[in-house]
Amino acid sequence: MAKVPRIKLGSQGLEVSGLGLGCMGMSAVYGPPKPEPDMINLIHHAIEAGVTFLDTSDASASTIRRAHAVHPITAIQLEWSLWSRDVEDEIIPTCRELGIGIVAYSPLGRGFLSSGPKMTENLTEENLEHNKALYERVSEIAAKKGCTPSQLALAWVHHQGTDVVPIPGTTKIKNLQQNIGAFSVKLTPEDMEELESIASNDAAKGERYMDGFPTYLKSDTPPLSSWKA
Repeated sequence: MAKVPRIKLGSQGLEVSGLGLGCMGMSAVYGPPKPEPDMINLIHHAIEAGVTFLDTSDASASTIRRAHAVHPITAIQLEWSLWSRDVEDEIIPTCRELGIGIVAYSPLGRGFLSSGPKMTENLTEENLEHNKALYERVSEIAAKKGCTPSQLALAWVHHQGTDVVPIPGTTKIKNLQQNIGAFSVKLTPEDMEELESIASNDAAKGERYMDGFPTYLKSDTPPLSSWKA
């Protein structure tokens, strides 16, 4: 069986394989859940081939601690933005306590902080008006800073610390260039305080996901004793 090469990853210099295995599709996220025996066999096969980087995405604070106790974790991928700040209660403090890096996906609030009120999916009229007001206040601050709302939102995530890497997704070069431009936006402690007062943990209204979609706040791994080898 061919073996994958190994590389150094993260500030801790952890050695992992040069190829990772994305595990999120094994659950019901992308269609029906796959047969458990088949997925266990797939994971065993990957490990035997030298794959040591298994990405399962939305990992809770208790699950992070359990996993980290088995093997040091380099980074946790989670949703974090001005639009979505619930990870600040437990997940972020846990990562920082354990020295785990933070990879922030959807740093533009699943598009709301770049498209604003155009993002009407899953929002009632009441929620839309509420969130529109939030977006307008962010836009006012962005105008003062000489940047776009999306650049301001990215800058806010970037200013959270050197252990945070935002990963905004895009398919257009102009959007990529605009995202890169966010690194030039300098925010003062007063700017950060103003933004955080506008976008508190419960400021945004409405669901970000379809009903039943699991998130890191609900993603406790079942006890090992319940697993089938």
